[in-house]
Amino acid sequence: MSDASATPKAASFSELYRNHARAVYQFALYLSGDPAQAEDIVSETFLRIWDSAAVVRMETVRGYLFTIARNLFLHDLRRKRKQDQLEDTHAVAETAVREVESKEALRDTLAALQRLPETDRAALLLRAQEGVSYEEIARILGLSLSSVKVKIHRARLFLAERRKGAVHASTRGH
Repeated sequence: MSDASATPKAASFSELYRNHARAVYQFALYLSGDPAQAEDIVSETFLRIWDSAAVVRMETVRGYLFTIARNLFLHDLRRKRKQDQLEDTHAVAETAVREVESKEALRDTLAALQRLPETDRAALLLRAQEGVSYEEIARILGLSLSSVKVKIHRARLFLAERRKGAVHASTRGH
């Protein structure tokens, strides 16, 4: 009879994955800027849901998935920072600058997003990319509603300034 009890879990997990994997991937991609890392985050996020003994409430599952993905990103970021301290930071910075300069407009936007503090970036992406309410973002990030609104506003201003500067620089060059 254990096969019969496993089938509903597998079916509901499959539906959960179909309904939310793309959004979690996009969120992870915008947080990390790295497609491979985003795929790893998505895999680990859904693996944790699968292994979880807790009951997942479908009405709040999207926020729960984003929270798991963000926590995985932050964990990986901390781990990488420890590794980066051992590397020559000058060589790493030169490589990053060359990569950013060679990318197209979308990649420039991703680079600008990476310059935002992680919490600001997460708040902006949850709102702009995923359409999550300010209240839900506040809950996911553990911030006050007013703090979330300020972070999103400032992040939008920052990106607008970056775009304006890029347009100004490209017109000056011609």
